[in-house]
Amino acid sequence: MKIITHSPEETIEFAAKLGKMLSAGDIIAYKGGLGAGKTTFTRGIAVGMGLGDNVSSPTFALVNEYAGEKITLYHFDMYRIMGEEELETTGFFDYPFEDNVVAVEWSENIADCLPPHTIYVTINRIDDDTREIIIENGGKYASAWN
Repeated sequence: MKIITHSPEETIEFAAKLGKMLSAGDIIAYKGGLGAGKTTFTRGIAVGMGLGDNVSSPTFALVNEYAGEKITLYHFDMYRIMGEEELETTGFFDYPFEDNVVAVEWSENIADCLPPHTIYVTINRIDDDTREIIIENGGKYASAWN
């Protein structure tokens, strides 16, 4: 699946559609360079999950948690993590992923540690406002982009 958005608001709107359908155990793994829109996409997911739009980059915190009444969104940044050994030291595997939703920025750094059911979102920056968003392995949520 590929879509083009022409503003941060369109990116949020598209991601919110997906966020409304996400359920416990879902993992979103982002690929994309600095400034591509990964945090903006996560903001949309949070909006769709009913968690509000107060989402910020977890670059310095490693993880930000956005708790709802029934489900939490864990938003990780793996920019500085290289491989399973470093990942283990962060406590990543201690989070209750099966009961919540996870979004991982810089997922390529921990690709071997992600489960097969991971939904991959690649965000390519075309210009200041335009993004190409490619979603792989998100078949069960295909109606989000129809």
